[in-house]
Amino acid sequence: MKAFVFPGQGSQYVGMGLDLSESFPEAKHVFEEIDDTLEQNLSKIMFEGPEEELILTENTQPALMAVSIAIVKILKKRGFEISGVLAGHSLGEYTALTASNSFSIKDAALTLKIRGKAMQSSVGKNKGSMAAILGLNIDQIEEIITKNKLQDDVFIANDNADGQVVLSGLKEGIESSLEIFKENGARKAMKLAVSAPFHCPLMRPAQEIMEKSLSSIKLNTPNVPVISNVTVNFSNDEDQIKNNLVNQVTEMVRWRETMIKFIDLGVREFYEIGSGSVLSNLAKRSCPSFKRKSAGNKESLESLLLELDS
Repeated sequence: MKAFVFPGQGSQYVGMGLDLSESFPEAKHVFEEIDDTLEQNLSKIMFEGPEEELILTENTQPALMAVSIAIVKILKKRGFEISGVLAGHSLGEYTALTASNSFSIKDAALTLKIRGKAMQSSVGKNKGSMAAILGLNIDQIEEIITKNKLQDDVFIANDNADGQVVLSGLKEGIESSLEIFKENGARKAMKLAVSAPFHCPLMRPAQEIMEKSLSSIKLNTPNVPVISNVTVNFSNDEDQIKNNLVNQVTEMVRWRETMIKFIDLGVREFYEIGSGSVLSNLAKRSCPSFKRKSAGNKESLESLLLELDS
């Protein structure tokens, strides 16, 4: 079985999508459709920067979706169907639902724009923070949090893999906890270059906004199963899919468990579609037996096309 996965925030870079737009009409059409939908020249920010514009959450989220869906359209145009099982990391779940024709491209772009703005504004500027803890698993981190009474200051945002967990919280709480994790066996405990504490209770204002936003959108039944970050399971029910996306704003991304789910389902081929190769690198750790391939630019996409055609 194949798994197609879609990246989340952190995989963006200035120049992403440019060679796709120049080489494939399908990609150019996707970027133009999203620009028109958002009434913004988002593709120019993607292609040329400046970086400080691209890394604004309200731009990053629809931009990453745009690159992934452009590649999906290129694959489909050449007769390669997105099949098997899909998943996406955080905002990548919206991309997966778009790739499965549950969201339209227009609705996905508008919703991710709203999501990005809402998440960015939930906590005051420069008040929130996130940190990566390497070398400890989630059980060990939960134990350290409890033992050191950090429950009100530090929250587990992403369980990415054994030995890679991401925390969220207010800046002061995150900074003061880093040394505690190092003293308790973390190989590294480092702040991440983000401006808001995603996937934790501090995002409740954004959760309320997303509940209202999603209520007005019609979702189709996914034509390929999509694993939820929150439940680590599929759903064909529109209300359940929306509820999962609303809960995702404040709850942990269960990516390590998603990889276990892939193994249980019999996945053997793993394709990361979109900017960067973060998820392929995580799969290398969690699922070393998988045949892995990432496609995020013209060169890697052409390599994937050759492989799928063989």
